[in-house]
Amino acid sequence: MSPAPKSPAGFDKYAAEYDASLAQGLSVSGESKDYFAEGRVSWLAQALGQLEFRATSVLDFGCGTGTNSPFLLGLDGIVMLHGVDVSESSLDAARHAVRDARAHFSLLDRYPPQGNCDLAFTNGVFHHIPLQERAEAINYIYRALRPGGLLSFWENNPWNPGTRYVMSRIPFDRDAIMLSSIQARAMIQTAGFEVLQTDFLFVFPNMLRSLRTLEPWLARLPIGAQYQVLCRKPVGH
Repeated sequence: MSPAPKSPAGFDKYAAEYDASLAQGLSVSGESKDYFAEGRVSWLAQALGQLEFRATSVLDFGCGTGTNSPFLLGLDGIVMLHGVDVSESSLDAARHAVRDARAHFSLLDRYPPQGNCDLAFTNGVFHHIPLQERAEAINYIYRALRPGGLLSFWENNPWNPGTRYVMSRIPFDRDAIMLSSIQARAMIQTAGFEVLQTDFLFVFPNMLRSLRTLEPWLARLPIGAQYQVLCRKPVGH
């Protein structure tokens, strides 16, 4: 989601400098935001292939300035992407950056869930959402998905010291309340989702990139900088 954890006004405040602030934090990894965005969606694509799941529509929940959207549009079969956020300034940036007729961006409260999306994607959003509002947010995603639809839920791993250090360098992440994969799975299951798998990604920084071929073998260990909880809305719900 757009930066800042509290109000739409707070998100708007950081929208113009979002990329620069994020780049400052990520610089210690030796990679750009696009490296991580592409990596997340590539990992998701592999999981979709293994499940033989083909999506035509995707919800980018908390799309911010649209970093992940181009990569999501690159998934096989996507004909429509709807990005939602609470920050109009961030959405304006996304509209400018993502010039694709399949992509549509709107304020969260102007896109009511319709239960017709095949796939939902969210990255680094929930640590910005106040604790008392997280159940409502995950329920929104649940209601947006069709029965049998999938959610790719990505968050920063609080058990990774490198992740905590990077977040401490980013103004809009410093007061975020992180959630572990255990907490995320509990929240997701309470909302009614079936958890299919949990994977941890981004173990090695650029200086150790020669070791990245090992990452698929390490994905079940809670050591990566981020994790994905892949889950499904039950058929018949």
